[in-house]
Formats: sequence, structure tokens, C-alpha cells
Amino acid sequence: MGKLNTCAILRSAMIANNLKSTENTAVPMRGGVDLDELEPINRRRILVVDDEPDTITLLKHIFINEGFNVAGALSGKEAIKKINDINPSIIILDLLMPEMDGRQTLDAIRKVNDIPVIVLSAVNQKEEIVNLLQRGVDDYITKPFNSDEVTARVHAVLRRAEKPMILNVLSFPGVDLIIDLETYEVTYKGSIIQLTGKMFEVLALLAKSAPKVVNYQELTEKVWGENSASVRNRLKYLIYLLRQEFLKIDDKVELIENIDRLGYKLITGD
Repeated sequence: MGKLNTCAILRSAMIANNLKSTENTAVPMRGGVDLDELEPINRRRILVVDDEPDTITLLKHIFINEGFNVAGALSGKEAIKKINDINPSIIILDLLMPEMDGRQTLDAIRKVNDIPVIVLSAVNQKEEIVNLLQRGVDDYITKPFNSDEVTARVHAVLRRAEKPMILNVLSFPGVDLIIDLETYEVTYKGSIIQLTGKMFEVLALLAKSAPKVVNYQELTEKVWGENSASVRNRLKYLIYLLRQEFLKIDDKVELIENIDRLGYKLITGD
């Protein structure tokens, strides 16, 4: 099939160094299980898809020691079925398989979910790697592989996948207002507004809570770190400046409303 023969590498890495030692002593585990042998429990799950049983066996050994639950699939079709059965946290996918190859399997996976996928293959061509990344692969590892590298890459992909998304752009179509929290750029009705740092901070706080009211104390303490009378006067003047910037673009719309004795709120038009 044009694959590199990984059997010798796998056996020497697994049997000679790892499995041979288990004849007399148990391999220390962190609680992972072989999902092909036991019922799944609530841990992060890896599905290894490869038509070479030795590769599956080795990766099971590596990741069970890392505390994962691991299942194997010898074909793309079997993998699709097991995805529904075990709902894996991540998939390690071989590229060169008979009948349904890794590319076809990846496409089938991406049609129904966005489970992280790492391709593990003997193919080491730049064009192929770029193509797979464009098709939705999260990482690519070439065979023969190092166990430390493959575990590090799996952990890295899972960290990225499990990291909560940070909303960097706040958009209010009702008033045609866009606030970019990363670039500090404010666009109102197609025009970019230049704001000072404090002005942007106040606007961002109002936008994050919109259309709810943000009380005076919260605004002053978060922007200036205190809530004295002089700071409240600064807030009042800063709100005036913000309003003026918006009125320069549209003098018929008031975007920031003062709720007497409570605070300010951003009018979103919704």
C-alpha cells in the first residue's frame, strides 16, 4: 500500500521497552481504559483509526498510561460507527487505508461534527499536509513518530479545543455599531471613530452589558479604580465626549442613555 513498514519500529518501541516489562510487573496506569475491552467511563476519549493493528496497540498503550480512554478502529467505516458510540474527545487518523481512506474519513467526520482530528501518516509531503489542514485537520504527525511528541501534540490540540471562545468583536446591527475589543477599533455606520483609552474602556463596558444598565459605581471602579465624586465627574464628562463622537456621524441618534440615579446603558436598537 505504499506505507512505511512501521511494525519493527512499533514492536521495538512497545514490546521491547514497554510490554516486555509487564510479564512480571504491572504497567503503572493513570486510570485510562481500553474502550474496546471495557465500558466507557467519564474521561477524555481518543479514537485511533489505522489499518495497522500494531499502531493501534502502541497508541493505546501510550495514551492509557496518560490517563485517556482509548478505542481503535481498523477502517474509516468502523471509525464513523465508533464516533457515534463513544463520542471521542479527539481522533488520531491514519491517511493511507483501504476502501475508505483518511481523507474520505475526515470529510465524513467534518460533515457532522468538529471533533479535533490529528492525522498520523507516513506521507510527508508539504502539499498534502497543507491540503489536509485546509480540509479541517487540527495537526499532522509523520510516521515513524516519537511517543513524547504525539502525546504533547494531543494535549496541545485538546487545550485549544477546550479553551472557551473569547468574543473579541461586539456587533450591534440595529444601530450599525461594531466594537473590536482586540484592536480597540470602533466603527459606527461605516466610519471609524478614534477614542482615547478611557473612552474605549467605558464604551466596551456598556457594550458588554447592553442593553442592560451599568451602574455608576461599576463604571468608575473598573475604569479608574475608585468611586469618588471627582471620578464620577470624570465619567460624566467622558460620556459627554463619547456622545459627541457618535453625534458627529449621526446627530439624530443618541447611543448612550443616562438612567437617572442608576447608570448608563448603550442603545442597541434591538
